[in-house]
Amino acid sequence: MKDKFMQSTSVAEKTKIFADVSEAQITRAIAEEFFSVFTEHIISDVIIIGAGPAGLTAGRELSLMGYKVLIIEQNNYLGGGYWLGGYMMNPVTVRAPAQKIWDELGIPYKKVSDGLFITAGPHAVSKLIAATCDAGVKFLNLTKFDDLVLKYGRVSGLVVNWMPVSALPRNITCVDPVALESKMVIDASGHDSVAVKRLVDRKLVEWKGMNPMWVEDGEDKVVEYTGEVYPGLVIAGMSVTETYGLPRMGPTFGSMLFSGKRAAEITAAKLKELNRS
Repeated sequence: MKDKFMQSTSVAEKTKIFADVSEAQITRAIAEEFFSVFTEHIISDVIIIGAGPAGLTAGRELSLMGYKVLIIEQNNYLGGGYWLGGYMMNPVTVRAPAQKIWDELGIPYKKVSDGLFITAGPHAVSKLIAATCDAGVKFLNLTKFDDLVLKYGRVSGLVVNWMPVSALPRNITCVDPVALESKMVIDASGHDSVAVKRLVDRKLVEWKGMNPMWVEDGEDKVVEYTGEVYPGLVIAGMSVTETYGLPRMGPTFGSMLFSGKRAAEITAAKLKELNRS
């Protein structure tokens, strides 16, 4: 019995695989890296609310242009509704010409019929997330939008808090938020339209709410209406649909991707104007 114990101990010692790293070292590495990113992005060129397909696309495009971009996301995962195509089924579709963005990202897909293409949602969203990270975009997960920073008649950043704070009982929720500054903000928060609604509350912007489904009209108009709704605030994706009362387009994502690209172009133009002034 003693010999067997000695043999098993000897084998365990010889088959050590991983480096000698302590629990404290791991914790320190996580905390230091998090606060390094956080501190670096207390002031950004652009802050994007929401890491769905529109927000991710906008962030990637802007970062590739050389801007410092931070995306805040209230969930502990990125991708929004892009993981699922609808009705808890994960194939996702786009209509032409949005498959060109899938080509750009190296996402494999199938042609269903003239103008309609389909792929696995997890594959599509994973490729987009990876491409956005590769472009240099940074993220704050579990971060809840609380309010806007408004200075001199324009949006100049966000007020944010930890998402778990909102789940606390009211009698212990005296946890003050913090502010993050930026030259431009993009509301890509989907149906919630959180930044737009703060301006609506202050009677600075009108909000109409989404109209019934009409895929063709909804997809065209969400791209057409993507833009600046208030100085310093650009809206993208379903925030556009909700703000302007456009038809919903359901489980197809071409307009979300194109809206993100258009939001990036408009935001970049606004940043150039600000830099000249």
